[in-house]
Amino acid sequence: MHLSTHNWMRAESVETTLRRGKQYGLESIEISGEPDQYDTKEIRAILNELDMFCWGSVTLTLGDRNLAAKDEGQRAATVDYMKRVATMAHELGGRELTVVPATVGKVTPDGTPEEEWQWVINGLKEIYELTESYGIKIGLEPLNRFETYFLNRADQAVALAKEVGPNCGVCLDAFHLNIEEEDFHAAIRSAGDMLVDFHVADNNRMPPGMGQLNWAEIVKTLKDINYTGGMTLEFVTPIDRTPVTKWPNQVETDPVDISPEQLKFIEDHGSSLLSEEFYTEMVKRSCEHIVPLIR
Repeated sequence: MHLSTHNWMRAESVETTLRRGKQYGLESIEISGEPDQYDTKEIRAILNELDMFCWGSVTLTLGDRNLAAKDEGQRAATVDYMKRVATMAHELGGRELTVVPATVGKVTPDGTPEEEWQWVINGLKEIYELTESYGIKIGLEPLNRFETYFLNRADQAVALAKEVGPNCGVCLDAFHLNIEEEDFHAAIRSAGDMLVDFHVADNNRMPPGMGQLNWAEIVKTLKDINYTGGMTLEFVTPIDRTPVTKWPNQVETDPVDISPEQLKFIEDHGSSLLSEEFYTEMVKRSCEHIVPLIR
């Protein structure tokens, strides 16, 4: 196993994310699924300079992006988007593609359970055909019920993956597992060799070690199923604007440019624009907690 990171949680350049991560022990990045924002040649050059790699990418299933949409054109546009994310990951040498099938934040369905299940399977099969040609594995990620109605548990993701293709897998996230699963560790074991990726945040979505989850036990369970992939940081820190805050330096006072869609995504996850000083401390704490466990 190795420690990776997402880069959507703070508005900054990929180079900033990578240079900070390298300093504290990160080995790779699971880059945000916005292919129009990145020059893959430039990012590969930075990765090569730092002796890091691209673990893969994650679909940002926002706005009209939705494989479970009733509208056929909307589903087709979502398939096209996810294919472009897969191509970006391929150009960066990525090995996995985390897919959230339905719109994040949408909690009401467009069709019957049977209709939506089949719509999603049909779309995923198109994407799967491309990822197979790239040698990239799809990991279907269940989210908690407050972010999606479609896929919430490991057993649901496993069942969906089996209908897509023999190499389709699942991605599990500790924060979501803690909310939805009856038995956290049994859920990980149920994924077994279908586990493609594992996202890292504590029960309160703070960095690992800043909540109640037992990370030594989590790593042990991952090792028990012979998982050898990335543990990808995806902490999403809440903003404390009260007088009792522990982090008076938390909020960014001089933000860089960020698209309205990106800002909405961060705010919809209960966070906001974070200062570099605060975010660096969160990365440092994450690495100090996880790296010794996986070595």
